[in-house]
Amino acid sequence: MHATLPLLVSSDFPAINRDLLHTLQINVGYRCNQQCLHCHVNASPKRKESMDKNTLEAVLAFMQRTPLTHLDITGGAPELNPYFRQLVRAGRDLNLTVIDRSNLTILEEPGQEDLAEFLAQYQVEISASLPCYSQENVDAQRGDGVFEKSIRSLQKLNGQGYGIAGSGLILNLVYNPGGPFLPPPQQSLQQEYKTRLKSQYGIEFNALFTLANMPIQRFGSTLISKGQFNAYMQLLKNAHQENNLAGVMCKTLISVDWQGFVYDCDFNQMLALPLALGAKPKTHISEVNHKVLNNNPISIADHCYACTAGQGSSCGGALV
Repeated sequence: MHATLPLLVSSDFPAINRDLLHTLQINVGYRCNQQCLHCHVNASPKRKESMDKNTLEAVLAFMQRTPLTHLDITGGAPELNPYFRQLVRAGRDLNLTVIDRSNLTILEEPGQEDLAEFLAQYQVEISASLPCYSQENVDAQRGDGVFEKSIRSLQKLNGQGYGIAGSGLILNLVYNPGGPFLPPPQQSLQQEYKTRLKSQYGIEFNALFTLANMPIQRFGSTLISKGQFNAYMQLLKNAHQENNLAGVMCKTLISVDWQGFVYDCDFNQMLALPLALGAKPKTHISEVNHKVLNNNPISIADHCYACTAGQGSSCGGALV
């Protein structure tokens, strides 16, 4: 796999500083039941990295001493971590909005038969990857049979009340482009998703989030292999919108990896770009006081343009 960080670190991306922290995003491991072409984590069934009990305890201690509003759990497939459900319960006990970043097909894996019921019981908000409403496009990006499994999983979630008006159970879908181009306008694509999925499969959901592909890990390496990396980076830079800087997720979020080390976002985590806290190359969650993060500079590189290009991208979709 081609390394992308050497192509990104010399950057003219604008300097940005943190606001008040309200979201703790935890990557509990890189193991996944899928291996997608666009994956910025390089997740796959072969990955072994997984948060252990001691690291989980350090994360829980941080949660208890920090005034947070959101707990955002990601992976890999986060549900494959043995402590996923304990983490969900701990977040809900603290009255946090808990978000599960799901690939949908995990609901069909052995041992996950009660997952949809569990998520509904704890009112977990689901952000589910579905890169298209077309079987051909989804399977091309995520593997044969993934679309059918995803549709069955969405129907199962609807059966629990997810995405149904008035249920209080939030089901958001996540779109990312199938290649080196920007996503279309979020609102119009959302309406198309809603129309197609409802008419063809009876599926309902709350909102669609559109995200630009990050030029790192598996997707970045593919761009290099195809000679498209420089052109894609130029596309992102040309589409940069200064107004998006105020809404990027890293201003109010920190990302914790499976070993407990802290980063400004999940993308920086994958590039091993540490928090700008003193001279230490790494900062562990057990060492972090949320108060020292206020107004702290954010570690940046050229990949940050993917968050500010066009309508912008964040964990909550388009910024404008």
